[in-house]
Amino acid sequence: MSDPAEFFHETSAAALARPGVATGTMMGFPCLRASGAFFASCDHRTGDLIVKLSRDRVAQLIADGLGKPFAPAGRTFREWVRIDDRDHTRWTALIDEARAFVSGQR
Repeated sequence: MSDPAEFFHETSAAALARPGVATGTMMGFPCLRASGAFFASCDHRTGDLIVKLSRDRVAQLIADGLGKPFAPAGRTFREWVRIDDRDHTRWTALIDEARAFVSGQR
């Protein structure tokens, strides 16, 4: 893939079919919003997925070795995690989990 964000766009399709979900930008990164709330993004330089989840879930993903802290400019965002693998099933599930989290459907 020549565009690092291409995989994010592919795995976002199911979320974008949901009511209230739209695209946008967050800190210059392409992102998804649910009723205006950011819930998933992609680092356009690396193609890594960035999702918003509960602090406990973020800590679990990091402890399990599935995620890394999201710390742009050295400041860690505790409800955001970076996923650098390219597993379609995992990304789709995490994007939907993040959408549910920001929508209060946990």
